[in-house]
Amino acid sequence: MGASQSNPFEQAYDQMMEQAIRSSGEDRKKRLKEDHGYLEKLFLEKVWWPAVGNLNFLHPEYEIRDFKDGVRFCDYAYLPPKGSDMILETDGFGPHSMSRWKFGDDLERQNHILLDDWKLLRFSRDFILEKPRQCQQTLLLGLAKWSGMLPKEQVIELNVYERAILHLVMELSGDPTPADTAKKLAIDRKTALSNLRSLADKGLLTPIRSAKGRTMRYVPAASLQPRKRSDGAKIERY
Repeated sequence: MGASQSNPFEQAYDQMMEQAIRSSGEDRKKRLKEDHGYLEKLFLEKVWWPAVGNLNFLHPEYEIRDFKDGVRFCDYAYLPPKGSDMILETDGFGPHSMSRWKFGDDLERQNHILLDDWKLLRFSRDFILEKPRQCQQTLLLGLAKWSGMLPKEQVIELNVYERAILHLVMELSGDPTPADTAKKLAIDRKTALSNLRSLADKGLLTPIRSAKGRTMRYVPAASLQPRKRSDGAKIERY
């Protein structure tokens, strides 16, 4: 059995790349085969995959048009069926990347991305390698802030941790415990529990309790995402 068959990440990465190559024009196909390499894959392996758990809705070497009608390529575009479209960039460090021309061109390219209403997150090679947990937290907070998971008519003030937790519950990891939440967001358990309880108080999460009344985990409230349980667990509201 090959590495890509035994390793879920490798298998998902190979499938993503194969699909992108099949559906690409010549310019993008060339970039996928020749330029999309170590750092771009490292970001998915060390940051995206541990935080999200899949590569759904990611498009490598995504083409966008600038204001001069030229084509720009981004490392990844994240295009979920709901929420804001996001560009994800990885940045190396070296003489070429720090040349004056490339520095200016990168700034102009970023300006075009933002002016075209994209959301943008950038991650350096050193942070991906040495501070992957911090990168994961930044990614999760960005996904939560821009996911658009609440109905537009439902105006509820949420802090950044509440948004990140709600995104975890509804789109990423499923029904988390306080310990799971703390680990995913790289925060302490007390902060995780406080924000989970706050979301329950606001009617956005429902705590699942054991027969002894202990809160085991949290699920989306019925107003956001109706769910049926078949395991006999008792669902109660705070």
